[in-house]
Amino acid sequence: MISFLARHYRDGRTLRFSLAHGRIGTVEPTEVPESDAAALPFVAPGLFDIQLNGYGGAWFGSEVVTVSSVSAVVRAYAAHGITQCFPTLITSSFDAMMHGIRTIRRAQAEDELVRDIVRGIHLEGPYISPVDGARGAHPQEHVRPASCDEFFRWQKAADNTVRLVTLAPEVSGGIDFVRRIACAGVVIAIGHTVAPAEVITQAADAGARLSTHLGNGCPAMMHRHENVIWPQLADDRLTASVISDGWHLPRAPLQCLLRCKSPSRVIITCDVSGFAGCAPGRYEYGGVSVEVLDDTRIVVAGQRTLLAGSSATTGDCVIHMMRSCGISLADAWDLASLRPAALFGEPVCNLRTGDEATLTLFRTLPEAGTRSHSGRASAAAPGFQPVATIVKGRVVSGVLTPDS
Repeated sequence: MISFLARHYRDGRTLRFSLAHGRIGTVEPTEVPESDAAALPFVAPGLFDIQLNGYGGAWFGSEVVTVSSVSAVVRAYAAHGITQCFPTLITSSFDAMMHGIRTIRRAQAEDELVRDIVRGIHLEGPYISPVDGARGAHPQEHVRPASCDEFFRWQKAADNTVRLVTLAPEVSGGIDFVRRIACAGVVIAIGHTVAPAEVITQAADAGARLSTHLGNGCPAMMHRHENVIWPQLADDRLTASVISDGWHLPRAPLQCLLRCKSPSRVIITCDVSGFAGCAPGRYEYGGVSVEVLDDTRIVVAGQRTLLAGSSATTGDCVIHMMRSCGISLADAWDLASLRPAALFGEPVCNLRTGDEATLTLFRTLPEAGTRSHSGRASAAAPGFQPVATIVKGRVVSGVLTPDS
């Protein structure tokens, strides 16, 4: 049996937890001196990120990714407090994406931790817009029309564990793809798109349920009214994922998006790049050159505005969302834990007796650096400090605070 003290992320109460057989055994309010309580970490439902591309130079969609690198990346996520995730494969050749899927499945078969943390696979592409800006950092040579036959070959190799597909619904065959794949139980997300409003509505009618990193993956210059953002914001059938790392969306768009969608229809993702954790410099992946800048941004090489994934991880995005939008820690945290779990039908931990003991323990750090009027940081200012990560009752990273 494991037991520890921590503060509830929602109200700060000091609690003593005991864990047994992968579940929360008991939760008991505990009186401790105020100074001791303030030093305790928060405990919360585990972080669940539906869009993680890799880490430390390894990419899930690479044609050379190995089982050992998948295991190493998943352990890096656990060290950052992430307890559940969808490895994400971006636009690439059929064979590269097949290799990535098969390698993830082998890693799950061989590594219990990977099996417990990886709850599904996300295909972000290759059925996206070829238009510059909307395409983002996806290699244009592999962008192609939607193909149900191709998808089902990948899904067969994945043993039906592909649970999320991002596509541009305006591509050839897009709406039929949405209808067929949604009927097969896969969540369809709209993203990397220049679709007109009527096509976005058709996609939602056909079963699309999510907008992938809304506000990103679209042209930098758009018509003030006729663009891809307004119809997705207006459609209550679409939950929106957002990259709240301080770079992808300034403060005001984050605030407006949250108010428009309401917290019940927003999910935080970090969209962490495979080059996160790498030293500043120039790197190549999938035929695209990117740069890791001194301020931690990851951009398409040769310019400083087009981002190519994030260097932040999920906890940092939660704290930035909290501070940018003026919401509580608990409300921000739920966007990266309970909301994705609910959307994908995963067990929800409410920190109650009998819940699956999949938990993140953490501290918040004082806000650092200065911010411009746009809300973007002038330097990296992480606000999240992971303390311990528990997956199905096992401490997989960090150290717990003893209860005596």
